[in-house]
Amino acid sequence: MREETFYINRIPAVLYGAPSDRVWLFLHGKCGCKEEGLDFAELLCPKGWQVLSIDMPEHGERQGGPEKLVPWQVLPELEAVISYVRNRWGQVSLRANSIGAWFAMQAFAKTPPLRSLLVSPILDMAELIRSMMGWAGVTEADLEARGEIPTAFGETLSWRYWQYALDHPIIRWDSPTAILYGGTDNLTPRSTAETFAARFHANLTVMEDGEHWFHTPEQLDVLCRWTLTNLEEDNP
Repeated sequence: MREETFYINRIPAVLYGAPSDRVWLFLHGKCGCKEEGLDFAELLCPKGWQVLSIDMPEHGERQGGPEKLVPWQVLPELEAVISYVRNRWGQVSLRANSIGAWFAMQAFAKTPPLRSLLVSPILDMAELIRSMMGWAGVTEADLEARGEIPTAFGETLSWRYWQYALDHPIIRWDSPTAILYGGTDNLTPRSTAETFAARFHANLTVMEDGEHWFHTPEQLDVLCRWTLTNLEEDNP
């Protein structure tokens, strides 16, 4: 399969597949990298699509760099990538994992992709941060007073991020969407996934014993079959 690496405004990117007027933008989640798009590309490229995947801040080639995985850094970058993509391809779809999906829904809100496939998406960031505050025994007053508070589970709670999440809920999403959700996901409650799916007319598939991170052979098999099922109508 054809593979090309390059940069979009200094953002590392990889493009899979033969030249086409159709592309899927692949966005990894936390602890991921652009190369995760390869498995998806192996399913998509034979159907006449290309797949473009990028490294977000603190990930892949950008580990140890100055940029951070925060909305005010990520969203301007994604908007630049989306502009690049729309200028190069006629049809643009989205495949995103976890926090990558939340960032994408912010960045694509006014110009939705043709279709979207979201795996374990973060759908309500304020709800997630509120849960993390509870896990860490941190109150809103504590967070406001200290600005940032490291936690025992590896996340740093941020007052600025908390305020951003409160001010930027997902209120508009017009892309036809399918969601794959793990029944034991500990970051997004099932009720949140169901409410989102009902509100935005998304197709929600639940793997009851699936986790937030789809990584076991059984989970990856479900992911593959779910992807293929959602791509059947895209045969050129």
